[in-house]
Amino acid sequence: MMKRSLTAIGSALFLLSIIPATAQHPPLPAYPVDHFARVDSAADVRFLLDAPAGKHGFVQSVDGHLTLDGKRFRMWGVNITGWTKDSALLPPKKESEIFASELARLGVNCVRFQFLDLPDKQQVRADVPTTYTPAGLIDDTRDDTRSMNPEQLDRMDYFIAQLKTNGIYVDFNLNVGRVYKKGDGVTGYDLIGNAKTVTYFDPRVIELQKEYARQLLTHLNPYTKTEYRNEPAIAIVEILNENSVLEFWQRNWFRGDLKPGAPRTQLDLTPYHKDLLTRDYNQSLTATYPAAKLADIRAQSHLKPGEPIPLLRKPQFAEAPKDRFYAEAAFYTQLEARFLEQMQSYLKQTLGVKSLVIGTNDHTYFIPGMPLLRSTMHQDIIDAHVYWQHPAISGRRNTPMVNDPLHSILVKLTRSTLAGKPFTVSEVNEPYPNEYGSEFIPLLAAYGAFQDWDGIMIYSFEAKLIGKWEPVVGDHFDISQDPVKIAQMPVGAMLFLRHDVQTAKQTIARTYSTEQIDESMRLPQSEDPYYTPGFPLSLPLEHASRIQCLDCQPTAKFTDEVTNPIQSDTGELAWWNSEQKGGLVSIDTARTSALVGFVKQNGIATSHLAADIENDFCALTLSSLDGEPLVRSATMLLTTGGKVENSGAVWNARRANSEVWGDAPTRIEPIKGWILLRQLDGVVGVTITPLDGAARPLGKIQGRMLESGWEFPIGDIPATSYLIRITH
Repeated sequence: MMKRSLTAIGSALFLLSIIPATAQHPPLPAYPVDHFARVDSAADVRFLLDAPAGKHGFVQSVDGHLTLDGKRFRMWGVNITGWTKDSALLPPKKESEIFASELARLGVNCVRFQFLDLPDKQQVRADVPTTYTPAGLIDDTRDDTRSMNPEQLDRMDYFIAQLKTNGIYVDFNLNVGRVYKKGDGVTGYDLIGNAKTVTYFDPRVIELQKEYARQLLTHLNPYTKTEYRNEPAIAIVEILNENSVLEFWQRNWFRGDLKPGAPRTQLDLTPYHKDLLTRDYNQSLTATYPAAKLADIRAQSHLKPGEPIPLLRKPQFAEAPKDRFYAEAAFYTQLEARFLEQMQSYLKQTLGVKSLVIGTNDHTYFIPGMPLLRSTMHQDIIDAHVYWQHPAISGRRNTPMVNDPLHSILVKLTRSTLAGKPFTVSEVNEPYPNEYGSEFIPLLAAYGAFQDWDGIMIYSFEAKLIGKWEPVVGDHFDISQDPVKIAQMPVGAMLFLRHDVQTAKQTIARTYSTEQIDESMRLPQSEDPYYTPGFPLSLPLEHASRIQCLDCQPTAKFTDEVTNPIQSDTGELAWWNSEQKGGLVSIDTARTSALVGFVKQNGIATSHLAADIENDFCALTLSSLDGEPLVRSATMLLTTGGKVENSGAVWNARRANSEVWGDAPTRIEPIKGWILLRQLDGVVGVTITPLDGAARPLGKIQGRMLESGWEFPIGDIPATSYLIRITH
């Protein structure tokens, strides 16, 4: 079986273990997703979208939340990328029509275009140098990166026009993967890669970022007849993706060892950029501090007369005197904040962009997040990225999130929320091949709604090419061919966009002193807090949580008794965690019920959903499709999620990643057993239709009335979605 080798950039890192492979269980049933065969059906949730996008004007920020036409507006979406073979970031026109319509059926009302600043062709097979797929906008035939390919621009314009027609908004990510060339006039262009952190202080790189923003945002889309700066379907413009000076400092990436021929095991600065940053730092110290204070800092640094104060290295943090450490922390904070504010001003005041702006993203949860918030709080939206067991940074992977509630992505994300600012999550996933990935979408959507976040965009969706696509999960992050996650996208949309889960009744506010924020950056990694030290990590699963203010009086110590289950204050969400039984989350709302985790072992039911299941682990969701409460709904969607794997896939010996990636078709673990619909009013008949990967019927199942409700079997026909018709 062919073993896939993928090249990825940024978030889409692909790592394969070198541990010997282990044998697989007998093959699971094939269950391919076929977007090209799908047409509108009763299982779609297009009704959640208000097409065309932008008809009510621009998305606004009002009272700390996104609004549209004076009403709350949430975004449920995906990142559009194109990493795998025969996929495209900017697909041809026919594919654009198909995928825009398909995303709308799935309940997606926003897409984040990432890596538009890539070359117009991208190598997709490291072992085959001539395999390329159309990628970004940058014309790769030139010796610089300052021109866009007209054909790629046309593809983007048409795709955005199709998205707009279907009611789908756009998030433009400006600086992501651009790699400069000799003709750009950037010092060290051949060493700095995609120029992380250099974007903040290299004058030439800043100039080129503004030029790119002007080219893109003043471009006239011939299909919508609108320049992007005036296009209300463009909801968000992001200045930088996962890019922070403070992060570089905390991760010891200011060494200045990035030289020709030197090892590149970590990110770093060139000697030129380190000298540039050191000069700027010393000029800032001279302009900011009185002579006596500056003399003290110089004395603490043990310098000779006239010698510049050097940048602190991470191993020096713990022993550095407070004055010196705080002065350098303040410089980086001011550098970040100044650049982001200047870029926002350039976008809005100079170019006239009317969309909301994100500065950059809180994305590294093993370093403190409060310092970055000082920089990003001045933009319109606070944004964060997180992954459950990202393959690039997680060693022991393939464990269930339901077994670790206090370190779940839901708890981690809540550290970044700020009172008075909309909060979005523009990258998130539980990457393949985690065997427990079916938990991801129901938990994310439910707790995101409970916390009253404003947007969630899953990373990622890779549009395939007609006649070339294969039903195979092509990389860790692509959900487009994942039979479980695609089936759950409509459920997530109903939970989040339709507000099926109520927002928390109580919000727990946190505040941080200047000293707390600065000192957080030099805590040992074992003590790095998600929140204020001592903040109980169970609280975000019980109540909403926001930072009230930074650089003010610190919050008094919180206390909380961890209960089992951890119950939301609305009573709709409950998280059971037992070493003997395994974790389980129940979602019990008027229009959606769900059981996610070790269902068989826990024996938990919701008001309207109970299950007698053979599988050890699964995610079961039941949602009303007609907007009525489940108790009287006539049309429901049931999803059943378990393991997903490519044909021929083989785990490594640690069972933490794929040793052999596998090929088409995708296969699913059928969830087998019995479903019981409970507490429904006046039901005289229940008909269940299993659906294939194009939402086409696979047969009929008749429900049976019992004293406790209506029961029917699942699993004999492999499926991840079931359309349920109720006769009252």
